[in-house]
Amino acid sequence: MAVGELLLSPLAAHVRTARLVTVTAARRAGLEDGLLDELRFAVGEACSRAVGLHARHAPGVLVRVTIEDGPTGLVVTVVDAGPAAGPVPDDVSAGIVEGGDLAGDDGEHDLVDPDVALALLTGLVDTATVEPGVTGTTVTMRWPLPVAARGPGATAVSDT
Repeated sequence: MAVGELLLSPLAAHVRTARLVTVTAARRAGLEDGLLDELRFAVGEACSRAVGLHARHAPGVLVRVTIEDGPTGLVVTVVDAGPAAGPVPDDVSAGIVEGGDLAGDDGEHDLVDPDVALALLTGLVDTATVEPGVTGTTVTMRWPLPVAARGPGATAVSDT
């Protein structure tokens, strides 16, 4: 089992770094090539969301990204210190299509609403959990690894 942790200052340039490191760790762990684009996009969404929240609400706090491969597969966790996430909307497009206002408190337009980013994540990753906390949100994403990549004695893990 290997564990890696990244601590990122809330700058958009660090999202790319998180994606590159995560994809490299996933390849090394044996993640199937067909899942690498899904992982890259999901990690990018989660990190962009966290960096955006930190830039606005906690600029002096680092975003934490943890990458772990083990018997349950590849697990990527992104922890932010922004406002805790609300429930993930059933219809991501409802506010946008119906002319919803995307303006923030300061009148500027937010490029990605944090709750929309979470909805995208849950649609991208088969196993994703969003846990609101007292000071932020923990997004945990899981991908299956081939049994051979998990080491001796490992068995297949079912998502059902």
